[in-house]
Amino acid sequence: MNNNIIERLWVIHYAIKPGTYPSFKKLKDLCFEQTGSEVTDVTLRRDIDILRDRYYAPLKYDRGRNGYYYYENDWDFPLNIISAQDVFFLSAAKTLLSGFQGSPLYEKIADVIDFVTRTHATGKSNLLKRIAIPPTPVFVVDDNQVWNDVIKALQDNSVIEFDYTGRWNTEMTHRRVHPYQLLLNDGVCYLYGFAEERQDMRTFVLNRIKNLKITQEHFELPEDYDFASHCGGGHFGLFASKDKDNYVIDFYRDARQYIKDRIWADDQKIKDFDKEDRTRIEFTATQYGSVQNWVLSQGGNAIPREPEWLVEEWQGHIKQMAENAEKSTKK
Repeated sequence: MNNNIIERLWVIHYAIKPGTYPSFKKLKDLCFEQTGSEVTDVTLRRDIDILRDRYYAPLKYDRGRNGYYYYENDWDFPLNIISAQDVFFLSAAKTLLSGFQGSPLYEKIADVIDFVTRTHATGKSNLLKRIAIPPTPVFVVDDNQVWNDVIKALQDNSVIEFDYTGRWNTEMTHRRVHPYQLLLNDGVCYLYGFAEERQDMRTFVLNRIKNLKITQEHFELPEDYDFASHCGGGHFGLFASKDKDNYVIDFYRDARQYIKDRIWADDQKIKDFDKEDRTRIEFTATQYGSVQNWVLSQGGNAIPREPEWLVEEWQGHIKQMAENAEKSTKK
């Protein structure tokens, strides 16, 4: 069974269900019209047999009317249990997943959603146009073979080898990795796994992986492994450290409500100081780089208080921006 067969079964079912006694030729023509593919007599007979024998359709052929009919009028194709509302939510889910557009994962999911919604002949709902996701960075996978090989290695817990160029170390190096997970974050696809050379966990940008080879060696995934458990309770995307830090950050003016509108960490504590036009948030997380960028994104409306290293790096960035601003006025 595949999507092509099920799609033809839908066509056949919807042609017979109204009780119009479609002929064999009519069914064949409808399958071609609605699927865009030629259907042989042998294929159509097999599809009719599948509908009758596998899905137990009460299907018979009326010689007098030269057509097919259901002798039990209340029978419906089993996949037709999905409601119009469910179809709407599936279509909405595709919109919500649009942030992953460009990745092979999105393409596979979108194909399934498109198939289900199309075969239910619901058409496009105007309401769907009123659910939107603002444009986000689009995933780009340069080599689908790398993606497919990584997926296979994940399924089989196979050790992989590849050449890799890092962000800071631009010299290509050879790596042996136990692939644990694929991470989709901010328009970039990462491989997360145990690097034998470092004897530690590392993340690798999928597009920087070259000459990937699946070895015959296998590894054992740690029991109850879950990437989210490594994030220290912080909700800032990809993490880069095993160490958890305690953050204390003050937000001012219009950034105060922005901070209160979301959950940034599982253990966050928020306190308002209205007389000072200040809101303080305290939390723990392992994603130090993302937290630092988050603070800087608020400009003059955010001041970090703890940890000390964040305060020092933040001050360094402020000074550098001030120097750049001064340079920009000189020609």
